[in-house]
Amino acid sequence: MKAQLALVLSAIALLSACTSSAADFNESDVMFAQMMIPHHQQAVELADLALSTTSNARPEVIELAQKIQGGQEPEIEQMTALLTKWGQPLDSHAAMGHGSEMEGMLSEQEMMDLALLTGSAFDAAWIAAMTFHHQGAIAMAGAAANDGINPEIKTLTAAIIEVQQREIETLQTLSTAP
Repeated sequence: MKAQLALVLSAIALLSACTSSAADFNESDVMFAQMMIPHHQQAVELADLALSTTSNARPEVIELAQKIQGGQEPEIEQMTALLTKWGQPLDSHAAMGHGSEMEGMLSEQEMMDLALLTGSAFDAAWIAAMTFHHQGAIAMAGAAANDGINPEIKTLTAAIIEVQQREIETLQTLSTAP
């Protein structure tokens, strides 16, 4: 009898441990991380375009591109670590298209067209593209903040919304500056 009770208690403890770790995240948390990684990767690619000497971007654009790149690379690492910790794949079927399925993503053609621009034409197009991109990230983060349960994802979504909204305000200022 004691052996059966010990076995039942062990099984309950094991089941409880499995349930609590599974309860640390949900499908929304996973999908957010899987989709935000390529979204952030494209923001880094956009920043790289501004940092390229061929873009001839003005100093304010370059400064913002450096800030965006510096902020998004650590978030990519954080989301990658979370997915790994959760035993989830780093990409989802939806994220693999790297385009129109995700809010704010530029197509491959749009990225190539932007790379061909220089000077003030580049600045204007880059500001518009990054604004659009950030608006998509804010929408994605808002949905994950509402539907997700993981505390790290909730903290990350709040930070993304706050920082990228501030960056959109900077982009709007840059778009009206000479």
